[in-house]
Amino acid sequence: MLGLIGKKIGMTQVFDDGGNLVPVTVIKVEKNIVVGTRTEEKDGYNACVMGSVDKKKSRVSKPYAGQFPEGVEPKQHLLEIRDFDKEYAVGDSFGVEVFEGIRFVDVIGTSKGKGFQGAMKRHNFKGGRATHGSKFHRGLGGTGQATYPGKVFKGTRMPGRMGGDRKTIQNLRIVSIDAENQLLAVSGAIPGTKSSMVFVRKAKKR
Repeated sequence: MLGLIGKKIGMTQVFDDGGNLVPVTVIKVEKNIVVGTRTEEKDGYNACVMGSVDKKKSRVSKPYAGQFPEGVEPKQHLLEIRDFDKEYAVGDSFGVEVFEGIRFVDVIGTSKGKGFQGAMKRHNFKGGRATHGSKFHRGLGGTGQATYPGKVFKGTRMPGRMGGDRKTIQNLRIVSIDAENQLLAVSGAIPGTKSSMVFVRKAKKR
């Protein structure tokens, strides 16, 4: 697997080579530092532990700082990447250059939280008619049975907390790579608010 930790900057639009206006999301990739390794002999699998964004020294406890090797500043965001495709050692840094020659990526992030919502917004229910004395407008409708077993089954689509979930958007095309400013522009939208952290990896299905 090939991937990096990035920060969602926001959306804009650019013209592609064919003159078409393409909406893109800009991702800022601060240098990803290898802060640890996992090996088959010791841990049962191979992986590298990436860290991004220096953590404030006043907020670093001794136990947290103990997992970082000497000479590496404690990082705010950590992520294990199994079977990393490039050669790496503790202390190495990676930037957007690793995506050179790659056309499509998957982006993993946490979607925006929308709080407690009704069934129409949460599950895109149609609702009832709004005219002629109807008493069923934005209601949920039936959820269980009047007879056996007489209960609501788990997984029934009902009102509840919406958003704030881990989402993966697959096969986003890389529109441009700015190695100087460590910026990556991908076509379309990705989950999360501005300044939220995301994981960008090489597309698994392309």
